[in-house]
Amino acid sequence: MNVSQAEETRVSIFDNNIFREKFNRKWFDFEHTLAANPLFSLERLVALAKLTAKLRPHDLYFDKGASRIGQRWNETPACDLPIEETIRKLEQEGAWIVMKHAELDPAYESIIHRTMSEVLELTGREMERKVKFAEIILFVTSPKRLTTYHIDRECNFAAQIRGNKTIYMFDREDRDVLTEPEIERFWAVDNNAAVYKPHLQDRAEAFLLRPGNGIHIPVNCPHWLQNHDNVSITASLNFKFKDAVLGNVYRANHAIRKLGINPLPPGRSASRDAVKRVLLGAGMAVSNAAPNWVLDRFKHGIR
Repeated sequence: MNVSQAEETRVSIFDNNIFREKFNRKWFDFEHTLAANPLFSLERLVALAKLTAKLRPHDLYFDKGASRIGQRWNETPACDLPIEETIRKLEQEGAWIVMKHAELDPAYESIIHRTMSEVLELTGREMERKVKFAEIILFVTSPKRLTTYHIDRECNFAAQIRGNKTIYMFDREDRDVLTEPEIERFWAVDNNAAVYKPHLQDRAEAFLLRPGNGIHIPVNCPHWLQNHDNVSITASLNFKFKDAVLGNVYRANHAIRKLGINPLPPGRSASRDAVKRVLLGAGMAVSNAAPNWVLDRFKHGIR
């Protein structure tokens, strides 16, 4: 796909047929107009990182030295430098820097609004009722840095701004790759619950991210990334669905499995999914210990 002059005011350029066929089901590539935008220059991101560290430190994360595809995030050493110095020394630090909610800076706000409008053009406005919030997450990555295997809550459009990297995408419906208990634990208690299985690596599809293209990553789609010998900047234009759409069903299934019952996955029974959503919405704690009154109801045939 070529970005025509008429399309330059858009953020993303999709193949409409592919979008409608694969949105939030399978990955697909697209092109975008952000690579030349000065808001995503390294200099501008240094300023944004400093401001984020000052105003919203919980929205800034950085570490260095991930060495294994299946490495848990809490096993990666923290950086011992201030964020602005870490960015300026990206060539040497082996760093992975994450800035959440960049859209809270007014300069970036219109980008996420335009992206959501473009998505809603193709999905229909009814999807808007299912969305909890939309955001921009910025990733700045050192040369050759690995981003470890994981799944996400976000429905993601990852736009590559600077540098090349390869992303390895797995099929989220492959239960050899991603088991139901792993997904349940992810939603209930453990953000790093998805387990990388090296013997299944050949089931992944590799895609080259380069400035001006991007990839749609559905919710819970397993993936990992290998940066090339360059500094990489990626903008994740994403949104989170309300918990009642999917998360609460998986949290309920996590509680049911603790009773020794194999629960039905989401989508197998609309009525049972609805009951699980109601129970979670009525007060089930999102923790290892679900309230007894919820567990009692699960014992009476809800699976």
